[in-house]
Amino acid sequence: MTTTRLLLVDDHQLILDSLQTLFASVSGVQVVGVVRDSRRVPEVLAKTGVDVLLCDLHMPHLSGIDLTLCLRQTHPAIKVLLLTMAEDALTIREAVRAGVAGYALKRAGRDELETAVATLRQGKRYFSPDVIEQLARLDDTATGAHDPLTALTDREVDVLRLIADEHTTQCIADRLFISIPTVETHRRHLMQKLGVKSVVGMVKFAMKYGLVS
Repeated sequence: MTTTRLLLVDDHQLILDSLQTLFASVSGVQVVGVVRDSRRVPEVLAKTGVDVLLCDLHMPHLSGIDLTLCLRQTHPAIKVLLLTMAEDALTIREAVRAGVAGYALKRAGRDELETAVATLRQGKRYFSPDVIEQLARLDDTATGAHDPLTALTDREVDVLRLIADEHTTQCIADRLFISIPTVETHRRHLMQKLGVKSVVGMVKFAMKYGLVS
């Protein structure tokens, strides 16, 4: 049986250590490297053969989606498996459009992760059952008209209010106790849901619906 060469990428050392321990006991899988700074991935790939890259979604500098887009251009044969806590449909759809081969949630157990890596190695895609359900809900929502505000999560409304009040990305992150990449993800989702192309469009929407302080 061919050994699957696995590269682990996550900005949290505890996660990397746990994944290394997990896959050390999985037959047919060899962890060929661990990377905390996603910007180092091209450097590692220049020296190491990799079949599957398992990475976090929200990371400083290069997110899992950004990394996927880069690898599509430079290493198209490498399969990217995102392992994340993000399970909202828009994030999942964005990842799929970027070209990820798999999407698993961080609450997944050993058996599921083993299955996910094996599935990707066979040239197929893998999505956690909950992820598939979220994509189905998104498709259902897209078929009917609805009030734009009802499509927003509470956190997206919080971000929209702060954007409309001219707060910087860093300020929004500090106020809501979230990371800058997470703020940027919320901003992308807001633009998609509201059908606008710029911050100006979001501000106009916020004013129209009385969300401006």
